[in-house]
Amino acid sequence: AIEVLNVSRAFGAVQALDFVERLWRSVKYEEVYLNAYETVSAVKAGLGRYFQFYNTRRPHSSLERQTPDQVYFNRLPAPRAA
Repeated sequence: AIEVLNVSRAFGAVQALDFVERLWRSVKYEEVYLNAYETVSAVKAGLGRYFQFYNTRRPHSSLERQTPDQVYFNRLPAPRAA
């Protein structure tokens, strides 16, 4: 049982790493490489705008062409009436 648990954890870590690598690639090619930032505050502002776009307007093939916000907020349970 311990070996199965370790394999399961390792597979989860690989999936998380794969997600982070794909995200970083998108950030680099869709934002960082296209802009010549001159200050740290410009980088922060640019990345803030990019992640807002990434989460709210950019469809993702791995999410069946939905945005992360669409997937996340459609999974939330409906509020219960008091």
